[in-house]
Amino acid sequence: MTNIKPKYSRVLLKLSGEALAGDKGFGIDPDVLVFLASEIREVLEMGVQVAVVIGGGNIFRGMAAASKGMDRAGADYMGMLATVMNSLALQDALEQINVVTRVQTAIEMREVAEPYIRRRAVRHLEKGRVVILGGGTGNPYFTTDTAASLRAMEIGAQVILKATKVDGVYSADPCKVKDAIKFPRLSYLDVLQKGLKVMDSTATSLCMDNDLPIIVFELARKGNIKKVILGEEIGTIVKGD
Repeated sequence: MTNIKPKYSRVLLKLSGEALAGDKGFGIDPDVLVFLASEIREVLEMGVQVAVVIGGGNIFRGMAAASKGMDRAGADYMGMLATVMNSLALQDALEQINVVTRVQTAIEMREVAEPYIRRRAVRHLEKGRVVILGGGTGNPYFTTDTAASLRAMEIGAQVILKATKVDGVYSADPCKVKDAIKFPRLSYLDVLQKGLKVMDSTATSLCMDNDLPIIVFELARKGNIKKVILGEEIGTIVKGD
């Protein structure tokens, strides 16, 4: 058992919907859920408070549907419902391994989840429960990246942990461009000016205005969430100059 003190005591973990699909590319892979749940439990056992925001791209992508002629607001609401499905799936996986979890949604649906109330979310975290925040911001035209930034600041998280398929932020897609350069550190302005795919510009600006760091790292590597919280320099950190 490690005696190393975690660098962060309250974090917001941002997962893409695609992360839950695993290699299937669509839907929810139960093996990924089991892996994620065990990684989150490991962090909780260090005394760290964890909130989670999940995207819905593995089920429905609002912007993609809008580009095909669907009404953008309606498509975004469908995307929000997809995030709730993912949130319930992760809740089930966590509770299977005895991690007490609450799902709170920005769109009220009391039969399946609590409505999002900031003070209640913070109280759950203080009691050692995982809080999964579904439904985005509850408004169309805003991404789950923006929801993650907003909720992180509301609940007083010290950092956003953005888990992705690659081990940090690169100058180009490393899966397609062989000599893409990895950035160990970036400023918020670097991300905005270079158009890097860390989070969308609204989410990045929100973090910049409130000096909230973002750490981008590879999700699939076992123990990475714990390493980031212990302060190991993996992935890319985005913060002020």
